[in-house]
Amino acid sequence: MKELIIRKNDAGQRLDKYLGKAVPLLPQGLMHKYLRLKRIKCNGKRCEAGDKLAEGDVLSLYINDEFFEPVKKEEAFRTASGEIDVVYEDEHVLLVDKKPGLVVHEDESQSSDTLINRILAYLWKKGDWDPEQENSFTPALCNRIDRNTGGIVIAAKSFEALQILNQKIRDREIDKYYLCLVHGVPKPPKGTLTNYITRDMKDKRVTVFDRRVPGSLTAVTDYRVLKSGRGMALLECLLHTGRTHQIRAQMAHFGHPLAGDTKYGLNRDNKDLPFKYQALYSYRLVFRFPTDAGALDYLRGRSFEVKDVPFAGYVDGR
Repeated sequence: MKELIIRKNDAGQRLDKYLGKAVPLLPQGLMHKYLRLKRIKCNGKRCEAGDKLAEGDVLSLYINDEFFEPVKKEEAFRTASGEIDVVYEDEHVLLVDKKPGLVVHEDESQSSDTLINRILAYLWKKGDWDPEQENSFTPALCNRIDRNTGGIVIAAKSFEALQILNQKIRDREIDKYYLCLVHGVPKPPKGTLTNYITRDMKDKRVTVFDRRVPGSLTAVTDYRVLKSGRGMALLECLLHTGRTHQIRAQMAHFGHPLAGDTKYGLNRDNKDLPFKYQALYSYRLVFRFPTDAGALDYLRGRSFEVKDVPFAGYVDGR
C-alpha cells in the first residue's frame, strides 16, 4: 500500500486527473476498476473519479508496486539557459517578455531551447520549483505567441493560478494589446475590424472573408494609429478574439500588411526594411477581472507593459 498526501499544487484537481499524473503507469481502465473495488481510498473512505481533492487529503493506494516504478522525468529544462526577461513576478504568476525567434513550446524542429524550458530552468535554479517535490504540477504557459512575434507571455507558478488564469483568458477578462508597424496609414485612423477567418492546417495560413463562410470563425480587432511616417504607421491593436495570425491576416486584408510579414504581405514591400520578422509585439496586458479572481484578485485592474519594442521608433527615423 502506498500513501500520497495532497499538497497545495495538487488541490482542486479531479482525482482521476491527479492519478493520471502522479501514477502515470496505472492504466485508466484499471484505475476505475480499483476505485470500484475500494483499492483506492481518500482519507480512508471510498472515493469517485470526479471527486475534487483538497490540500491535506491522504490517498491510500492498494495496488501493485509495479505501478510505482520511477518514471524518468523530462530533463530538457535542466540544460536550458534559464535566461528570460521578467516583466513581473510573484508567488503565483510570472510574466515574461518573449523575444521574436524563440518558440514557446517544442515544435517540429524538436529544439529544447523553448520559452517554457527556459522558464522551468529559471524557476528551478532559483528554488521556486522542484519537480522531485511535486506529485502532479509543472509550471505552465497560459497563452501562446507565434515564434516570430514578440511580447508578454503569462506563466502560472501554481496550480491554483493556472486554473484561474485559464478561466479568465477563456472569459476574455485579460486584455491583450499589440503594437504593429504596417505599410500605409489606415483610414479611418481608429476603428474595429470584424472578419471571418478559415485556417489551412497544411499551409499554416489563414484566409480572411468579409462574410461568414462554412468553417469560419469570427475575428474582431480594435485598432488605432499612434503615429505615422516613412510611408508607414504604428498601430495599437486590442484583440477581442484570439484567432491564429489574427492581426497579421486582418491588417493585410484591410490593405495594410505588417512590415516584415512575408506570409501575408509582399516580398517587394519588405526587401529593403531592417526587420527580420513581422513587426508585431504583444506589449501590454491588463488584468481587468470584472468577476471574482480568487487568489489572484490582487491583480484586478493592474496593467503590465514592455517598454522596449524594437520597431516602435521606426516611423520617427529611429
